[in-house]
Amino acid sequence: MMVGKITAEQEAVIELEVIGVNRPENIAAIIDTGFDGELSLPSNFIKRLKLQRIGEMPVILGDGSTVDLDVYLAKVLWHGATREVDVLRTDGDALVGMALLKDNRLTLDVVTDGAVTIEALP
Repeated sequence: MMVGKITAEQEAVIELEVIGVNRPENIAAIIDTGFDGELSLPSNFIKRLKLQRIGEMPVILGDGSTVDLDVYLAKVLWHGATREVDVLRTDGDALVGMALLKDNRLTLDVVTDGAVTIEALP
């Protein structure tokens, strides 16, 4: 089971270990149920971990506009196992999307410092 907490801004945040070329690094990632990808990371984090760029893809933003974002390959520690994921490069916060949460149960206690739990489904 993975755990996190609800921030004062009402965001569900977990700490995620991303494995780069040289080393793993932890990052606080916001759970975004409106994001259908696996993971988005800020540019500086991607550069620091020297993630491999594998292409680009068009993405529809919340305001309905479309942008092309670079896609990188990374590994994350997910339920104690290494999992390969596609990462979108963004200038915003790190986001965990619904594709990474697939086959998991997400439980939120939506109060400041409330529990965030992610459990693998059988």
